[in-house]
Amino acid sequence: RTVTLKVKFSDFQQITRARSMGAAVTGRDQMLAVARDLAAGVLPDPRGVRLLGITLSGFDAEPDDGQLSLFD
Repeated sequence: RTVTLKVKFSDFQQITRARSMGAAVTGRDQMLAVARDLAAGVLPDPRGVRLLGITLSGFDAEPDDGQLSLFD
């Protein structure tokens, strides 16, 4: 549900921006669209980017179907 963008600059300072979605992120295109939107708020920066990272968190739990039988 949450896409986080971490940017480290050439002077080793870093910033983190995150956006929580109302529903789970369902695909790469949606994740990249959110990450690009977050990046647009902090880039370009005159210091130059040393490292760029994207993190997904807050996954929706899948339903528990119980223990599978070893011999089925």
